[in-house]
Amino acid sequence: MKRKILFLVTLSMILALCGCKGGKSEGEQSSTQRDSIVVGIQNNLDSLDPHVAAAAGTKEVLFNLFEGLVKPDEKGELIPAVASDYKVSEDGKTYTFTLREGVKFHNGDVVTAEDVKYSIERSAGMIEGETVLEISAFKNIESVNVVDASTVDVVLKAADTELISFMTVAIIPKNYEKQETSPVGTGPFKFVSNTYNQNFVMERFDDYWGNKPYLKTVTFKIVGSASTAVTELKSGAIDIYPYMSVDLANQLGSNTYVVSGNTNLVQALFLNNKVEPFNNVDVRIALNYAVDKQGIMDMLSDGEGTAIGSGLFPGFGKYYKDCSDVHSFNVEKAKEHLKKAGYEDGFTFTVRVPSNYQYHMDTALVIKDMLADVNVNMEIEGIEWATWLEDVYMGRNFDATIVGIDAKLAPKDMMVRYTSEGGKNFVNFASKEYDELYEKAIATTNEDEKVDYYHQMQDILANEAASVFIQDPSMLVAINSELEGYTFYPVYVQDMSVVKFKD
Repeated sequence: MKRKILFLVTLSMILALCGCKGGKSEGEQSSTQRDSIVVGIQNNLDSLDPHVAAAAGTKEVLFNLFEGLVKPDEKGELIPAVASDYKVSEDGKTYTFTLREGVKFHNGDVVTAEDVKYSIERSAGMIEGETVLEISAFKNIESVNVVDASTVDVVLKAADTELISFMTVAIIPKNYEKQETSPVGTGPFKFVSNTYNQNFVMERFDDYWGNKPYLKTVTFKIVGSASTAVTELKSGAIDIYPYMSVDLANQLGSNTYVVSGNTNLVQALFLNNKVEPFNNVDVRIALNYAVDKQGIMDMLSDGEGTAIGSGLFPGFGKYYKDCSDVHSFNVEKAKEHLKKAGYEDGFTFTVRVPSNYQYHMDTALVIKDMLADVNVNMEIEGIEWATWLEDVYMGRNFDATIVGIDAKLAPKDMMVRYTSEGGKNFVNFASKEYDELYEKAIATTNEDEKVDYYHQMQDILANEAASVFIQDPSMLVAINSELEGYTFYPVYVQDMSVVKFKD
């Protein structure tokens, strides 16, 4: 029987600090060689197989090794990658991809149409015996057909104008069985080694079809704590650290500068809509009124970040609707809704937060103080990331949690998280009207209609207070002063192919 794991764009968190011992280990090259750098990261990679990896913290690294038929650029546009071109039939049901000539895998093999067919079918759960994180949008695929050596047709059951955003899925060799231990892709870097609790090393792929990276070697090193990150940046043991707080940034030395950009995540106090008291909409509304979003940003990131009030962030462009003022900070209104719900004297609940993500832990501390002003006691439980994935995300064993959710450049990839029967709906939100609008949004080929449907869905999430949506956080990145070229993308990645030493 086909083994499946439903596609969970497992959020992963942002602005976190974790790791191991400081200093460059033996085998990590010094940046003084001007062709090698060390980048600090929070966690071990959850899988080296791009069709299995779930965490955003893993995907930010694997972005350098793997490419899809298309890939995002820094402006949010999807540009040709393994495919040189594509077209969509008038009925929106057939996507035809023309493969780029001579693209090579890291093992030297040339990418074929059969590799493309295999990669898409594998990610769609269409191959017997393969265990992957299935992409929900691919359930609409009727067939993947090799037309000729350089052409592949993807035929859909129903029209889908957003499918192209999912064609960033990694193209991998058909007859290669070591992705989990020795991954092979088509990206600008190739795999060297992965040492648990220490580092992930990659090097420049000199046969890359596109612009070659400036750097020869990049080591992603697991860093232990906030103080360790600052110490290692000052000493030069790490060259880039993408998860700074304002306080940390202020501790850095003159050998480092800081750049900022949007993380393109939805950070929220996510509420389990099936457990008491959060099965009561007035309680959820009360918490929304009680949380001062700007206050959180002022406290933790010097006012930087974008307040949100629903399930999308501004990076989605025309599909995004600003709902941040639906339940603006108002302590008196919070108390009114608590009284209406029968909790005039308040209540106690537990928020489970991945303890290695310092920004989310800090957010929890700020929210705890805010909720105390309306007689609500929020107890904070720090848990390991693996426990969070198993118990909170998959097991839905929680009252509330604070995390950040990412998504592909398709609004339905985020909005499917709130469909009543959706496998990714870990907050257990349920709305018949929302479900109907979602089906209309993914079915229509009229862009004006699609935008309107998604706006209405965001209104529902905001008005029914599905959770306490907080912000798209600002990301501060500390960079060795000898480096330049670091680029922010509309998705959560660390693109090392554009980083270089200054001339």
